[in-house]
Amino acid sequence: MTFLISCINTTFAQQNKLLSGQQPQLSIDNSGIIRMVYGEDDKIYCASSKDNGQSFPDIQLVATVKDMHLGMSRGPQLASSKNYSMIAAIDKKGSVHIFKLSHATGKWMQTGLANDITNSAPEGLMNIAADNNDNFFAVWLDTRADKKNKICFAKTTSQGHTWTANKMAYISPDKTVCECCKPSIAVNGSKVFIQFRNWLNGSRDLYLLSSDNGGNTFNQPVKLGNGTWKLKGCPMDGGGLVVSEKNEVTTVWRREDKIYYSKPGEPEIEIATGRNCSISNPRQPVITWQQGDNLKIKDVNKGDILEAGKGAFLKSISTKDNKIFCAWETDGHIAFARM
Repeated sequence: MTFLISCINTTFAQQNKLLSGQQPQLSIDNSGIIRMVYGEDDKIYCASSKDNGQSFPDIQLVATVKDMHLGMSRGPQLASSKNYSMIAAIDKKGSVHIFKLSHATGKWMQTGLANDITNSAPEGLMNIAADNNDNFFAVWLDTRADKKNKICFAKTTSQGHTWTANKMAYISPDKTVCECCKPSIAVNGSKVFIQFRNWLNGSRDLYLLSSDNGGNTFNQPVKLGNGTWKLKGCPMDGGGLVVSEKNEVTTVWRREDKIYYSKPGEPEIEIATGRNCSISNPRQPVITWQQGDNLKIKDVNKGDILEAGKGAFLKSISTKDNKIFCAWETDGHIAFARM
């Protein structure tokens, strides 16, 4: 199914550069503060904006993680809840380091590791999410026991201070899931959704896991879209998902050289040619992707495709004043802009 769209060459009037860094990740809390986390070598930085992303006067060095994974969708992950924000970062041995910010004090602290088996996440690919009650949820590729990649899940207790025992949410009958694609996680109340690229019978397609009880158990995974992608190599492109307050799940992902938008149980909709796609704002989904080195943005409810600039790994978030805030890598820096 093809989605017909019109394209206009709109470039943001103003782009701003922060300190040098890679792999920006974005969150917004209940008060509208935008946080942008990124890495530079082994250092993790968090930049905060109280003016809907127009400026970031507060840049904190959160931590140094020796031999931290960084680049190609690897790097510090970020989520914000009512009273806390959390960063997860994986070192190259496979430890998932956790750092937590109190919104009241403005101070970051390290709270230990999320994985309960040493060095079980060497691929460095993970994602985190939060609900509005200061519960945090994590998913990552885990190789414990047999050196094969599995979908591992954990969540916090006691306002993010400790983590539950790790749970294998999915183990492929073909021994491994796609080993270089980042999984994604989204939550709404007791509902937990995980998107990942599977590897079944030679096909590397996107699947969705769901839980109705906060991740205590997971239902059988559901394949997204009607097509398939037979592939020997890994595309290193896991896509993304969001879930609305009504538990409507919206996903974006790549198959071959195309970007698709889909909902579980429905045919996929072709958006464009590209790679490195992501999605934000469950109420009015916004999709970002990369076409060559041109960075594209689309509100799925509108026809136009906007252009952010040139670079890679574009992320977006909706602000309290109903703008789209974007951040991306360009020339060894983090650039950002408002639409």
